[in-house]
Amino acid sequence: MTLWEELEARGLIAQTTDEEEIKELVNNGKATFYIGFDPTADSLHVGHFMALCLMKRLQMAGNRPIALLGGGTGMIGDPSGRTDMRQMMTKETIAHNIECFKKQMSRFIDFSDGKALMVNNADWLLDLNYVDVLREIGPHFTVNRMLAAECYKQRWERGLSFLEFNYMIMQAYDFYELFQKYHCNMEFGGDDQWSNMLAGTELIRRKLGKDAYAMTINLLLNSEGKKMGKTMSGAVWLDPNKTSPFEFYQYWRNIADADVLKCIRMLTFLPLEEIEKMDSWEGSQLNTAKEILAYELTKLVHGEEEAEKAQAAARALFASGNAADMPAFELKEEDFEDGSVDIISLLVKSGLVGTRSEGRRAVEQGGVAVDGEKCADFRAVFSKDDLAGDGKVFRRGKKNFRRIYLG
Repeated sequence: MTLWEELEARGLIAQTTDEEEIKELVNNGKATFYIGFDPTADSLHVGHFMALCLMKRLQMAGNRPIALLGGGTGMIGDPSGRTDMRQMMTKETIAHNIECFKKQMSRFIDFSDGKALMVNNADWLLDLNYVDVLREIGPHFTVNRMLAAECYKQRWERGLSFLEFNYMIMQAYDFYELFQKYHCNMEFGGDDQWSNMLAGTELIRRKLGKDAYAMTINLLLNSEGKKMGKTMSGAVWLDPNKTSPFEFYQYWRNIADADVLKCIRMLTFLPLEEIEKMDSWEGSQLNTAKEILAYELTKLVHGEEEAEKAQAAARALFASGNAADMPAFELKEEDFEDGSVDIISLLVKSGLVGTRSEGRRAVEQGGVAVDGEKCADFRAVFSKDDLAGDGKVFRRGKKNFRRIYLG
């Protein structure tokens, strides 16, 4: 099976400009392609995760990915899929978010020895002269065609600002610049980017008379026809301080039955032969498939150790019968002494035990676990950072759980 055939079998390809040419490049490891990531938050989310998985697949086959960080386009804001204008960010916020993206991307993509590139479009967009852009790029865009783009249509009722109207031109210019600087011949993205991507390919062909291609990836359409990548992005982050490995695991463990095998195909790196055996699974077998999905994706994002811990905690929680409604306890600043708090205090404060002596016995006897991992040291302490965000899941015995976090 060629790489292209595998991409099709996994349901990853939505549409392309020149399929035969793209097949040839991708199958032979000759594609230099880019995907853009605007730094709209200080963490990547699962919508980005889908794109990163695709980049990883193609890199493993010898193709070279370019991760384009939108230090320039992020100052405008992409109107695609939006009903209103994005909140404008400061340069400092954009710079901070970009640094966060860089660290997370390196978990998925190998940037060593020129195998992949990470570039920032602020390096060229912020130095452009407006009149020069109008003269050089403007003649290649017609307003009629731009207004017909799907990414703009949905904004008619509330209004589309001139600021956002320029986004398509900026994204097209990115491809034009990457083509000339790095011989980038392909742009990948989600279906909502199709109009912007076509603008880039056409600009290169008109200005340079060279071939450039575009391909959109399937963003996991669920039964309601909404893009899961979009609906999940507001809640499920790749940063463990925003979405803990346990919460990340639980999200995928609780995915709808109709979506689980689709997600396994598109997002995991399990062999297709193994996945095809799951096609006939139903009933309780789908719960097994959900565990496989949750474990594989948590391992990809947070590492094998965190995936093991999350799975153990989730199984124990499920066995307790209260998985859907785990009680939580919010810590205050005054609960910490010199920036930390000991495990016995946490057990007492959260109500998992009645007294400190009871808590010590529970720990020493192996009856306490933290995020699924047994804790037998009654001297164990936790810092504010350990308990920030979603905190940690503490278990006493088999059925008593608390999610303890710093508010």
